Amino acid sequence: MKIMVIGLGVIGTTYAYCLQKAGHTVEHFIRDNKQAACPQKIEIDLLDGRYSKKGIAKKDLYSVEISPSDSSYDFIFVSVPSGKLGSVISSLQEKGITGTLVLFCGIWQDRNELEKILNDWDSILAYPVAGGTLNQNRLECVIFDHIMLERQEKAHISNYDLLLELLESSEIEVECPYDMLEWIWLHMAINAAVITTIAKYGKMDEISHSAETAMNSPRILSEVVRAVRETANIISSRGVQLKQYKNELLPYKIPAFVAGRVMCHMFRANELTRKIMLLHSNIDDLLYVCKNVYDCGMQNHIDAPIFYKNDETMYKKISCMQNVSE
Repeated sequence: MKIMVIGLGVIGTTYAYCLQKAGHTVEHFIRDNKQAACPQKIEIDLLDGRYSKKGIAKKDLYSVEISPSDSSYDFIFVSVPSGKLGSVISSLQEKGITGTLVLFCGIWQDRNELEKILNDWDSILAYPVAGGTLNQNRLECVIFDHIMLERQEKAHISNYDLLLELLESSEIEVECPYDMLEWIWLHMAINAAVITTIAKYGKMDEISHSAETAMNSPRILSEVVRAVRETANIISSRGVQLKQYKNELLPYKIPAFVAGRVMCHMFRANELTRKIMLLHSNIDDLLYVCKNVYDCGMQNHIDAPIFYKNDETMYKKISCMQNVSE
């Protein structure tokens, strides 16, 4: 199949590598003014969870192919902050590029807002289970054995089966939640609780070290659990029926002190989960998630004292860090 990936970010490049290795044609959409700086090869340092729960370490080279204008693709993978989705679609239209959009984005808009942005473009909501860091021409990343994907009856695309075929060919399984957009909101809420609690006890300029400290501390993880309960209530205030996401919320239902110890053990035993926590260090993305959840809670007058305090502490640390750098 012929696949386009928007940009050369961590998520897009990780899946592009896997799709290319499976024999598919993969090209990247790179803006004209950035093509000269685009590398031809990227070093891949991958912990691959598709074939083993412990992950298999792989090192390889990925060849970057830039998309020409006026091209048609089976699928276009989009992994950008949701605030940039509109500009991506405009750029594709200007270049005469077509294809079904697979949205690997943390989308905070409701469906009506999202439909206005998409402007009738065929698309499906999805969520990657991967992460990493890209420094110069080296990608250090983790990929799990599945992605989250919108149910066929809610996706309204004609080539759903083709997408399943594409993912299967790349050894990527599919999990379909009750409602993909609501699941993304819930996932963002959980992440906001995790991020702000880690920030409270760590340093914003040492994200990986702070995450390492949190994963080794039952006390910090217990506080994460309590914060998640609060952010789940914030998401509920948006109309999300939490009973439809029992599996996602189950770890946060047991007593917090017990859950903290269980999570600590899980991080020690699961190298894939541990490494993805250590590699995720894009502060702008992290702050985007936290701000949306915080603002939603405040607007809807949801009681969430742990989360609010941790969020405010995080921003104080960022402000102090910026003052020092100036």
